[in-house]
Amino acid sequence: MFAVIQTGGKQYRVAPGDELFIEKLEGEAGDNLTFDQVLMMGGDKGVTVGAPLIEGASVTCELVATNRAKKIIIFKKRRRQNYRRKAGHRQWQTLIRVSEILEPGAKKAAAKKAEPKTDAKADDKPAAKKAAPKKAAAAKSDDTKTAAKKPAAKKAAPKKTAAKKEG
Repeated sequence: MFAVIQTGGKQYRVAPGDELFIEKLEGEAGDNLTFDQVLMMGGDKGVTVGAPLIEGASVTCELVATNRAKKIIIFKKRRRQNYRRKAGHRQWQTLIRVSEILEPGAKKAAAKKAEPKTDAKADDKPAAKKAAPKKAAAAKSDDTKTAAKKPAAKKAAPKKTAAKKEG
């Protein structure tokens, strides 16, 4: 089974298990993404073409990584004008792995990782509160160290006597 989806102004032919680079999407590695803009589906039953989209069809993917593409060089030159400009550009891209293709009316499989972003933000706040007392405790301990008297220096070890030379 395959599907043609639209994202980032481009169209991609995908099948379950495929990995492909698309325009950058927000999210972190391991997040599940759902593409509802399915233009065409094909399989054993035949090909279904949307007008323009297939209602109720979706493609579920896992976000693998977000990184930058290979650098492209932009070089402009006007001959005999002493005009040359060189610039480079690296486009942001997202690597996704297609998990499943859902036909219209099909039920979604159980989500592997359901991580709402609101829970992640809520977890960050208590961590910040916990970190603040540590900083305050560290500041207090620094103050007590400077305020406390320094311990007395250790006594020097006795010096060894030089061996006497004979004759």
